[in-house]
Amino acid sequence: MAVTSATAAPLPSDRSRFQPLRMLTRLEAVAGFAVVFVVWQVAATALALPKVLFPTPLDVARALVELAEVGILYEYVLLSLRRYAEGVIAGASVGIGLGLLIASNRRMSELLMPLVNFSYAIVEVAWIPLFVLWWGYGPLTIVAAVAYVVASPLVQNTITGVRAVPPVYARAVQSLGGGTWTVIREVTLPAILPSIFNGLRVGAGFGFRALIFAEMIAQSEGIGYLIFNSSASQQTDRTIAGMIVMGLLWLFLDRVYLRPFERASVQRWGLVTEAEAR
Repeated sequence: MAVTSATAAPLPSDRSRFQPLRMLTRLEAVAGFAVVFVVWQVAATALALPKVLFPTPLDVARALVELAEVGILYEYVLLSLRRYAEGVIAGASVGIGLGLLIASNRRMSELLMPLVNFSYAIVEVAWIPLFVLWWGYGPLTIVAAVAYVVASPLVQNTITGVRAVPPVYARAVQSLGGGTWTVIREVTLPAILPSIFNGLRVGAGFGFRALIFAEMIAQSEGIGYLIFNSSASQQTDRTIAGMIVMGLLWLFLDRVYLRPFERASVQRWGLVTEAEAR
């Protein structure tokens, strides 16, 4: 008597079940932009206002093409991204280092926390004129403005993350002969990564706005300068083109760089579903 065996079909993995949902979410996002552009075009055509007051999407598209053809757009985007990256790196280094110092030393906490809380309430807009006086109109002022904004939430998040680590972990490492730096490397830093990435994402978002604002004031190049200069010369189509480039740059930075880092951090603690849903 022959015995036949049936091979069960493999169950779809969790990742494959998420694919249709991800595709639908992306289509909805694109549809939202499409609706805005259609309404914009219809309103501009119906109102028939001068281009200097209300350009159409086609006018803005032509302005983008012109900026790209003369090379301004490419040059300005690279300059803005370079200053932004330098500011984020400097701000993250200062913010994480200062947060670890305050959280690990009671005296330093009592000394520096009032200053940190005081400076947290002062927005970068108030600092930029001082930076201009100290360092003039140039890249250093822009990098300093971005670094200031990025460092502020990272200090707070690093302190919160360190104080949330159970002391028993540090004592366990110390009982095995580990010193202060071993505790920081093996316990503190891995435990506070979610807090650091959360603070970095918040700081990076506000830092990008600081970049644009600083370029409007302290520089003669960059996306911020393009927006400001075009507005001053009543080239509204170029102004809106610069705003669109600014938004696209942030979407690129958030999706390609910040979210993958955050997702990797969340996956490290087993919260894969939460990471994929973002």
